[in-house]
Amino acid sequence: MYDFGIRQAHSGYRVAYRPNETNHCPGCGNSQWMLGRMTAECAFCATALPLIAGGVSGISALRNRPCSVPLAA
Repeated sequence: MYDFGIRQAHSGYRVAYRPNETNHCPGCGNSQWMLGRMTAECAFCATALPLIAGGVSGISALRNRPCSVPLAA
């Protein structure tokens, strides 16, 4: 079992795009971003940052579909 909370606490601050905050680009200092699914890209210098809350999102990302036929392992 891996505890991500402890590892993040010991790894320090990571540069990432944080939603609902003012995010300044580490490359040029501007704060206008183009958001994607996994990254945010600075509109001025194209520096890409990972989304801190990124990953799985959307309607079909975690949809539970009933499976009538069991899958073979």
